[in-house]
Amino acid sequence: MVNPLHPIRGEGADSQRCSPLQPLYNSTNLTPEEMSNSTLYHGPLDPANWFGIRKGSPSLGYIQNHLLVLVLLVLEAVVYRRQEYYRKKHQLAAPVTETIFEDISREHLDQGLVSCAKYFLNYFYYKFGLEICFLMTVNVIGQRMNFMVILHGCWLVVILTRRRRAAIAHLWPKYCLFLVIFLITQYLLCVGMPPALCVDYPWRWSRNLPINSAFIKWLYLPDFFVAPTSTHLINDFMLLMCVAQQWRVFEAERTEEWLQAAGENTDRLDLERDSHNPTPNFIHCRSYLDMAKVVVFRYLFWLVLVVVFITGATRISVFGLGYLLACFYLLLFGTGMQRKPARARLVLWDCLIFYNITVIISKNMLSLLSCVFVHQMQDNFCWAIQLFSLVCTVKGYYDRELVALGGRGGLGAALPALVGFWGCKFELLPDLPAPLPPSQ
Repeated sequence: MVNPLHPIRGEGADSQRCSPLQPLYNSTNLTPEEMSNSTLYHGPLDPANWFGIRKGSPSLGYIQNHLLVLVLLVLEAVVYRRQEYYRKKHQLAAPVTETIFEDISREHLDQGLVSCAKYFLNYFYYKFGLEICFLMTVNVIGQRMNFMVILHGCWLVVILTRRRRAAIAHLWPKYCLFLVIFLITQYLLCVGMPPALCVDYPWRWSRNLPINSAFIKWLYLPDFFVAPTSTHLINDFMLLMCVAQQWRVFEAERTEEWLQAAGENTDRLDLERDSHNPTPNFIHCRSYLDMAKVVVFRYLFWLVLVVVFITGATRISVFGLGYLLACFYLLLFGTGMQRKPARARLVLWDCLIFYNITVIISKNMLSLLSCVFVHQMQDNFCWAIQLFSLVCTVKGYYDRELVALGGRGGLGAALPALVGFWGCKFELLPDLPAPLPPSQ
């Protein structure tokens, strides 16, 4: 029930000020301008704000997000209750796989475009959930570019080095647990200490500490002047949701019901010698689905090379040189690479994927120089900016108008490079498993 009372305006009796307790000039590393804009010294403090209780008008704006969540929960309950009632009325059993089209399974995948579309509507995440989790991890790294996401990069390397799906499935619960603890920790950092205590954080206690506001923002530490960006947690939550669903996929792969309905997720390299191959021969293009398969399996390789070339040529740097060398090296093989043994193909592809991951992690670590120490880099290390193509892709670290884009050692636009790295990762990951050769 929405409270119709109007909130009291003005400073309440419970409000207090920390302004009389402002530290001396040498006892804090805050500048006078930063101190005047700090939450701790800017104005009156209401202790209730730290608990999420704020005065606002109208009351609907205060609770609209809670009402939206309530409406979604009610809608979900209505849908599930309606399905349960319909099945009991017609004496139907609930599908084990919880899919949209109950009559579509793996055997219908190759019967036409419509059946193929229905199959992927049912089991797209079952087939490509692991790749989606990798892309979400890269998205979190690219959106934040701070110290915290270095841990995401380390986990990405650990998981990819396992290579075998069974080994990744064994490690996945630990990764999911890490994301839960990591998300809670970051949320506590965003909440921080109550400002009503009138106590600043230790990294603000002395001017001799070699730390500034930009460095605090990069470390994702709580602060009353530059608070951690809480909206970044949305990307972490989306990653956690995808990882949790992938955990369910790993569990479902072990059940006979899912294997019969959705098929087997295998990464065996000896399938070419298997006499039982359920995939019909699509080379002669007897249907539109066969034509789509030919486009995917014959020309996706060239599309990947185009993306790799664009990634390397978008920004001239030492990282882009590696992409160009990889592109030209793979061009020497052409489509003949697809006729090589599976292990030989995957060795080259693994090298390109791990180079891509190395570039992403290196770019994230170098963001300390491009975002925090941008002025020092422009004055003394202009060559490093050009060599590594140092750019700050996250706003809020410095005033971009004060940093000349076209000056000596200027920082150019970073969007093409970021999109290139993300697109290269998107193109490389789906090609990890070797396609099953069609039966004659």
